[in-house]
Amino acid sequence: MQAADVHAVIEAVGGPVDMFASSGGAVTALELVATHPDDVVTLVAHEPPIIGVLPDAEAARRAQNGFIDAYFAKGTGAGMAQFMVMTSWQGEFTDEYFALPPGDPAQFGMSADDDGSRDNPLLSRDSLAITDYHPKMEALTAAPTRVVIAVGEETGNAFTARTAQHTAKLLGQEAVVFPSHHGGFMGGEFGYAGKPEEFGVKLREVLG
Repeated sequence: MQAADVHAVIEAVGGPVDMFASSGGAVTALELVATHPDDVVTLVAHEPPIIGVLPDAEAARRAQNGFIDAYFAKGTGAGMAQFMVMTSWQGEFTDEYFALPPGDPAQFGMSADDDGSRDNPLLSRDSLAITDYHPKMEALTAAPTRVVIAVGEETGNAFTARTAQHTAKLLGQEAVVFPSHHGGFMGGEFGYAGKPEEFGVKLREVLG
């Protein structure tokens, strides 16, 4: 549905376009290229969180269920804290990871208060539409679109770096390294400052 929405926007403004998309947006963009291959000339897909490409996919889903369960049990603060624990973990999700104590909202500067809402698209099961997606490799490789998978240099070996690297391998390429982290294109006004100027320079270089 999201890919169809993006296609409608491109049709309305006139395409084809070059596209940068990050995280869940990168997953939507991969589906867009697979289903509407003439919409995009170059896609830079930055750290798409696709669990199925990982060698430890089953453990990654268990880790994801951990933050979803925390959210439904205790609210946004608890869910987001556990999400931060999951996404900052380096390497495969091992027994060592599952032995960690639950994420503490205070550790990340968040309130533990529960306002009763359970409609957060990231922390609820709505997010499964993104993370359970599997790229349509035949359609992607047949498309005229140049697809570039990108990864942040500071993401290390965390979840979204690994999903980017394994998605790139499926496409027969190496992930292109971009400055900063998962939100490296954003400024400090969002609470986790990246390097937007350096990121922009790299993006223009790749598009060029």
